Amino acid sequence: MSFQCISVDEAKKLIDENNLTIIDIRDYNSFSQGHIDNAIHVEDLNIDSFINNKNKSEAILIYCYHGNSSKSAANFFIQNGFDKVFSMDEGYSGWIKN
Repeated sequence: MSFQCISVDEAKKLIDENNLTIIDIRDYNSFSQGHIDNAIHVEDLNIDSFINNKNKSEAILIYCYHGNSSKSAANFFIQNGFDKVFSMDEGYSGWIKN
């Protein structure tokens, strides 16, 4: 099983159509200055709690700054038992352009 890379437009469609968790992996200052609506900030301090308490069959969408780090994070979530994991290409910088 592996994660799927999707475009910003595909991410917007997925958010509109599905019940999924949106995960922002940027640093806290960047997250606090702006993020996708309903996104949660996941970092080293709370990742164990997230993994242990989240239903792993529910879809998750991960994004970072430019769409690079989110791929590693998506792979990490797959390795930790999540079934439906998406990484958003272009990251938040692509999101705010659209």
